[in-house]
Amino acid sequence: MTTRVPSRLTALAIGAALLLTQTHGRAANQAGTVKDTTTLPLSDAVLNRLPAEWRELASRHVKAAGFEQQRFLTVPEEVLRQTLARFLARVPAADVFLRTQLVEDPSPRVRTTIAQTIATDARWMAHPETAGTLEKVVASDPDATVSLAALEALRRARMRRLNGMLNERLSAAGSGDADLLNRLRDEQERWISLERGTMLPKFLRTPPPMFTVAPPDRPVRVVAFGDFGTGSAAQMALGKTLAAYHATRRFDLGITLGDNFYSVGMENPSDPRWQTQWEQVYGPMGITFYAALGNHDWGHPDSPAAEIMYSAATTTWRMPSSYYTFAAGPVQFFALDTQSVALSERQLRWLDAELTRSQARWKIVYGHHPIYSGGNYEDRPDLISKLLPLLRNRADAYICGHDHNLQAIQPDGNVRFYIAGGGGAGLYDLRAYERSVFSSRSNGFAVIDADLTQMTVSLVDGTGTTLYTDTIKKDAATGGWPR
Repeated sequence: MTTRVPSRLTALAIGAALLLTQTHGRAANQAGTVKDTTTLPLSDAVLNRLPAEWRELASRHVKAAGFEQQRFLTVPEEVLRQTLARFLARVPAADVFLRTQLVEDPSPRVRTTIAQTIATDARWMAHPETAGTLEKVVASDPDATVSLAALEALRRARMRRLNGMLNERLSAAGSGDADLLNRLRDEQERWISLERGTMLPKFLRTPPPMFTVAPPDRPVRVVAFGDFGTGSAAQMALGKTLAAYHATRRFDLGITLGDNFYSVGMENPSDPRWQTQWEQVYGPMGITFYAALGNHDWGHPDSPAAEIMYSAATTTWRMPSSYYTFAAGPVQFFALDTQSVALSERQLRWLDAELTRSQARWKIVYGHHPIYSGGNYEDRPDLISKLLPLLRNRADAYICGHDHNLQAIQPDGNVRFYIAGGGGAGLYDLRAYERSVFSSRSNGFAVIDADLTQMTVSLVDGTGTTLYTDTIKKDAATGGWPR
């Protein structure tokens, strides 16, 4: 369930990064430089790795930067075809070819990738031939995984149409009967879950009242990171760095920025990975983490409920709902579910009301997806139009993951933006980006230090070295706006 926006039609790095970095991720903790992103036609060396039927379309329609093409020479040929299929799905001239490969490609993984890719592409799902092709795959593909992927594509498309009807009904309701509007908003949020194939009950989607975990006059130090639950050497190494940092500069609590467990979240609250990928790695610090959901955490139908319900089994993890708010010292935190389809009117209205009533000195909103980013993911128009207006001149910072690196972005309306997605998943490359203040292709985490007069956000790499620091100050007497 990927919700990304291509930075340019020839930016194969986006599709490639998901397949290449997760399949062949590196555990290096290194500060990266912005690489040359000039795109070129695929080299003969890359094309010669492909079956003959793939070469002609790939040579005409696919371009990639030099460093990307070097990667293509090292990955399995099957992974290369998966990557190219994701790109070619955006090229109308390749439609007939991909329909054929969806049925005839010898690799079940490639066929599955094609089915999953077209399921999330509005152009494909609007085409009259697509449903019939997918139905044929459901009925006749010899591999059950491919058949189920095609069936899921059909289900999501049909649910999306029905959900659209509900959204139209909600828009048409205007500002009329309050009870009717609340009922429609509740149903919109339920249908969002149904579209994903997840039935997250309303009692797990309803945030509790704001709660407090540290007195408002006490300074706090908070660690934040996302994109970590892989079980990789990089995750384990970063866990040791966190423990060492904590030993000398104690954290009061932590927040997670989503993609807590790969590749499809957790199936239940007793999954053994809670021990190997959570408790054993972060439990020794003895602090509580307040978690947010990422797109991978929505991968399995039961994962969001499993992650919420695990809160009752431990003192290290707390997620009372898919979105919620709490206060720690002078900071009020607002945890969001930022999947594009998850930004229901109900969640946005809740955030608006909570920001309005908040009396906290500092307000930090966090979730998984960047509003702005200079990495593999481009600026998100839906978050800019729906979420950012609620934050401008009200929240002090928005912190997230999703891009597997460390970034600081220019403020917008006094909102600072930080990305700390280097928790252990394969690192993503950076691109030239006009809003960038700082960026590093590194595993690492963010540290938030806040008292009544100032808040400092630091980006720390996998060795424990502080790479970037940003300090915001407010008048102690009046709580005036940051300077």
